[in-house]
Amino acid sequence: MPRRQILIAGGGIGGLAAAIASRQAGWEVRLAERASAFSEVGAGVQLGPNAVRCLDAWGLRAPLQAVACFPERLEIRSAIDAGELGRMRLGRTMAERYGAPYLTIHRADLHALLLAAVSDRADAPLLLDHRLTDFVQGDDAVAARLLRGDGSELALEADLLLGADGLHSRVREGLLGEGVAQPAGHLAYRAVVPQRALAQHLRSQVVTVWLGPQLHVVHYPLRGGELLNLVAIRHGQPPADLVHWDHGANAGELQDALARTCAPLQDMVQAVSDAGGQWRLWPLVERAPVAAATQMAQGLVALLGDAAHPMRPYLAQGAGMAIEDAAELGRDLGMQALEPALRLRRYALNRWQRVAAVQRRSRRNAGIFHATGAVRVARDAAMRLLGERLLDMPWLYGGGPVPVRH
Repeated sequence: MPRRQILIAGGGIGGLAAAIASRQAGWEVRLAERASAFSEVGAGVQLGPNAVRCLDAWGLRAPLQAVACFPERLEIRSAIDAGELGRMRLGRTMAERYGAPYLTIHRADLHALLLAAVSDRADAPLLLDHRLTDFVQGDDAVAARLLRGDGSELALEADLLLGADGLHSRVREGLLGEGVAQPAGHLAYRAVVPQRALAQHLRSQVVTVWLGPQLHVVHYPLRGGELLNLVAIRHGQPPADLVHWDHGANAGELQDALARTCAPLQDMVQAVSDAGGQWRLWPLVERAPVAAATQMAQGLVALLGDAAHPMRPYLAQGAGMAIEDAAELGRDLGMQALEPALRLRRYALNRWQRVAAVQRRSRRNAGIFHATGAVRVARDAAMRLLGERLLDMPWLYGGGPVPVRH
């Protein structure tokens, strides 16, 4: 009997992770990516133990060890006076507590190791320069049309279709008929700079988050500590073009937004420009938290990652949730006693409440991170008093019960 086949739309982190999990579950994989070639784009990614456990289970521990950083701690500081508000142990403490470490990694490095795992077998063909334009569900198969870069079309049929095609997902549009994702009212500025180009007192091998009124900045090491990744997020209006997530950024606008912050933070941001680093602008967009399993799967079509549950980056779980999605998908695809549509339904039922909880908590954290006035004073006092007890999240990192909705 021929193996069942899944067509995955989207070759980002979520799509590649899904390809690995699907293949390990015994499915034949075809993956369609609209880009004509994979390139080194993006910046840093934080992965909690919840996601790293999935990667370990796929046999990727060694390639992760070769390219990731494993910071010893997370520090929270005031963007106004540079004072420490709280800290959480990472490193060995996190690994022993949750069975896997907390790590930071360049997005391109994570993508490359996932791609290598997918490409090492001929039964997971990659269709580059192929954009899914339409699909139709039948009783026992999905018929899809793909547009090649040269303008020609390719018709494919598969047992299942997975939309891992990002914020502006064509699969989501065809499945749910929803409009476009909406601006969150926040702008993220990203930069990566060699640490050797920074003054000694600005170099860092830990995760540091600076909290200020209507803004925050986070930085952490990449590639064995050779690089420093910086992300500054402030309130602001997005550019007109929301389809393209990566825009040129005006460093002067960011410096103006940080004008009332502490000298060490301003020095850090200025040092990026002095070192020849380029700031890129990422306008944050979002959708309402997932409200039902049917928003993640219907019939023979399912959604994964940003296509299913885009979220604000205030829990650093966008990539982590996509990887978790893929792991759950693999478990459910392997249930041979169930028909394919029931396997996708099981996937959606097992995922939607958890990802919705992460979406809600990420939204809530935006208000906490960017608090002003009395709320900011109370936040700082709570962090100083509770420290790691407040910052650690067993429900998230350990995969425990979903927190009660607030």
